[in-house]
Amino acid sequence: MVSTAHEAMHRIFREDPHLFARVLPRAGIPFPEATSIEPLDTDLTEIRPVERRVDSLFRVHTAGEEGGFLLAVEAQGRPDADKPSSWTYYLAHLYAKYRLPPILLVVCRDKTTAAWAAEPIRIGRRVHTSMVVFPLVLGPGNLPAITDPEEAAGDLALAVLSALAHAKDPGHPAILDALAAALSGVDREQAYSWAEFTETGLGDARARTLWRELLSTYTLRFPGSGTIIEEAILKGRGDSRGEDILRVLRVRGVEVSDAVRERVNSCDDLEVLGTWLDRAVTVGSAEELFVEPSEA
Repeated sequence: MVSTAHEAMHRIFREDPHLFARVLPRAGIPFPEATSIEPLDTDLTEIRPVERRVDSLFRVHTAGEEGGFLLAVEAQGRPDADKPSSWTYYLAHLYAKYRLPPILLVVCRDKTTAAWAAEPIRIGRRVHTSMVVFPLVLGPGNLPAITDPEEAAGDLALAVLSALAHAKDPGHPAILDALAAALSGVDREQAYSWAEFTETGLGDARARTLWRELLSTYTLRFPGSGTIIEEAILKGRGDSRGEDILRVLRVRGVEVSDAVRERVNSCDDLEVLGTWLDRAVTVGSAEELFVEPSEA
């Protein structure tokens, strides 16, 4: 799982590599039909002890084009004077290493950064330009703002990217609302995965608070701390451990009353459930699960 908002902006393409082929044309960027897209090692460090690491790197295979091309993805949260030289290095090194044409895609969360990232990078003197880098840019200016729950449900990865890219827009609540509604209609595991990815990727505390409230409205209703998805997972583990306790008793032939079953199923304390599971292996009656050693 992603750990920062920066990571979320490029790692979403690792979660769904073919998202490139769907989102770039919608952003007005021509993209050849891909037959397959595979992640590559992001470490571009040479023997010299200078670390160079692109955020995400993919090899894109296309029909009718031998070898395909490379797609280097960088997430950029603000203008950075050091980035143009790094990006130029990435592309030159990738071409030398793979002998495939590299393309740089920069994903941004605000229009100012997107405009800065789209500026051509010119290497050379005024009288002669030796190299020019033209980054492709995805940002709130060309990424669709998905506010229709049905559209969001049709492409959850794109809906999540929309929510992250438009996080600073006034219309952001409508985008989050559509995504939360879409997640309420998919299977639990998929909903948990995308919901937690979104919460981590939002970064801003206010946006994350709103997201938690929307999830509670549409899908998940678990109190506590941490992300709302972590809480739901813990609840799911508790449910599983409760089932294990009852199964052990059943296999051992120990009769379980409705009261015992209700108490086990209603407990969400993993530590207590673990204790009961240990006792289930040896107790003579189901009621003994709840008897502390000092009370025996």
